[in-house]
Amino acid sequence: MRFIQELREGDMISSIYLCKDKKSLVTKAGKTYYSMQLHDKTGSIDGKVWDINNGIEHFDSMDYIQVDAQVTSYQGTLQLNVRRVRKASEGEYDPVDYMPCSKRSFDEMYEELQALIGTVKEPHLLKLLQMVFLEDAEFTKTFKLHSAAKTMHHNFAGGLLEHSLSVARLCEFYAKAYPVINRDLLLTAALCHDIGKVSEISDFPENDYTDEGQLIGHIVTGTIMLQEKMKQIEGFPVKLANELKHCILSHHGELEYGSPKKPALIEAVALSFADNTDAKLEGFVEALESNRDKGDDWFGYNRMFETNVRATSR
Repeated sequence: MRFIQELREGDMISSIYLCKDKKSLVTKAGKTYYSMQLHDKTGSIDGKVWDINNGIEHFDSMDYIQVDAQVTSYQGTLQLNVRRVRKASEGEYDPVDYMPCSKRSFDEMYEELQALIGTVKEPHLLKLLQMVFLEDAEFTKTFKLHSAAKTMHHNFAGGLLEHSLSVARLCEFYAKAYPVINRDLLLTAALCHDIGKVSEISDFPENDYTDEGQLIGHIVTGTIMLQEKMKQIEGFPVKLANELKHCILSHHGELEYGSPKKPALIEAVALSFADNTDAKLEGFVEALESNRDKGDDWFGYNRMFETNVRATSR
């Protein structure tokens, strides 16, 4: 298999990719062609079928397809000029090759999460974390494998767990630096702030927004999930429950970024900063990695940072 990250202009390839999207379009001259987005675990590349003939068998979006193609360049971006296509059969490909994954071990990250939970002293918050992450086997399995986003940051298997741990570590630093912070409340909010993403975003290989994600969103969904768990914990303090829910509801920091509320507690402010910091820095790391072999320190305009970005000189 030729991974997308290895492709170079002029290469002739015969390989299997996941067709994430397929569109039937028409040229200015009135000729029908296919435009595709092809994926593997190393990235994505546009593909074009300009000549729809007998060598182009039927396939749909989300099919694994065997393509014979030449790697070309259009406006500085690589794409595939596809000559032949057939739908691949099960056994010809390993789905793991088409699933971008965290570089960290899922099991090691989960052990780190368990260790963090064990440091929470407030009994109601401790029980809540145990119910969410330790006692619900189905949720835990989904959470460990899930991505944290469709495109922006941590958009790979294990990304949600990795992001949650990174945010929790930043919050631990804040709590040590500013003793006024309620550490147990902040750590609980950090670990739980994105649990709604298991419903907002579908599993791989789709990794796309669900109806629930589009209509409700992970902030509200996650708050509802926690509310249902807290109702099952006898004597859960109402004030503490509202403070935790506020941290989740305000963790994007601004109304225009999707938060129903702006942060009104110091723990909510700390959580929104930690979430934004990890998202932005991971987004930059991913930009560095995807442009590593392009021979130019400048990467062009980046939507996350709303400016042209470049690699630091070494």
